[in-house]
Amino acid sequence: MAATLRIQSDWNRALSRDEGEAWLSCRSPGKPTLYGSVTRRGLSSDGVPDIVASEGFVVGEVTKKSILISCPHENVSTKFLAPYTSFCRIHQKSITCLDISSGGGLGVSTSTDGTMKIWQAANGEIRRLLEGHVYDVNCCRFFPSGLVVLSGGMDAQLKIWSAEDASCVVTFKGHKAGILDAAVVDRGRNVLSCSRDGTARLWDCGKAACLGLVADCGSPVNGIAAGPADSSLHLGAPENPPSEREVGTEGKILLLAREDKKLQGVGLQSRQPVFLFIGSDAFNCCTFLSSTYILAGTQDGNIYQLDVRNTNAPIQVIHRSGAPVLSLLPYRDGFIASQGN
Repeated sequence: MAATLRIQSDWNRALSRDEGEAWLSCRSPGKPTLYGSVTRRGLSSDGVPDIVASEGFVVGEVTKKSILISCPHENVSTKFLAPYTSFCRIHQKSITCLDISSGGGLGVSTSTDGTMKIWQAANGEIRRLLEGHVYDVNCCRFFPSGLVVLSGGMDAQLKIWSAEDASCVVTFKGHKAGILDAAVVDRGRNVLSCSRDGTARLWDCGKAACLGLVADCGSPVNGIAAGPADSSLHLGAPENPPSEREVGTEGKILLLAREDKKLQGVGLQSRQPVFLFIGSDAFNCCTFLSSTYILAGTQDGNIYQLDVRNTNAPIQVIHRSGAPVLSLLPYRDGFIASQGN
């Protein structure tokens, strides 16, 4: 397992001043952690920060938005990126979920302050306050159109909202406990949800009706992701012919990140199990890198990369810290992970 190099201070507060300092640590499994610091001594003539590191660390390329730092003793280097921009006034407390519209113009987010808001992605200006859930809202997703938002909350309700006037146009009821995650199928005639009640459900937006249980796990399902399955994968056949209201489920697999340390794959149309992988701790989130490769993150900080054609052993396990992996997002040729530290 590779060594991990971390900045342990708030980037903006530590390095945006004329003279600021940030703490460093380099941790390698089975060895004492190496500690140090980086200090900003001012700006160069072209406006790039002048950064130096303490003994044991080396500062490489520095730009206005990134710093490359290495630890030669452990032969590890990391490029740290500054935020492109920060919006500090949208919510008063921790943000629990967010999404950006397909066109990139709008954002939607939920928070432990009990609110769900739509805002301009360019400047953070609040456009709409979405009110109607009782208790906390756990998840929010834009439909592909960017004009409609899907949300799920601790009130066991799944709701669809207009991003234009903040009206709640549909409410789905059927879960017996709080909804923890949701997903949109294709263009959005159907949506998916998972819950603390251990089930994942498929819903028809047009008639506000549940089309069926996709899975009943007997353990809370913390996260879901739906995507096209590799053509070599056998998804099984449905016991009954699918409803004509079921659109876009054929040839897709649903990933279930479960509280009981299991990551499960289920044929979305067939409702048949495809694989079951047991991890080191509760799975919090999952996503597709492609129709073949998937990612899932656990409460104890592991990120598993799996091949859906053979889940007996992971392709790799990434462990940067013991903090919970809270979300995963494919990005270019890799992915972005958020953790609870």
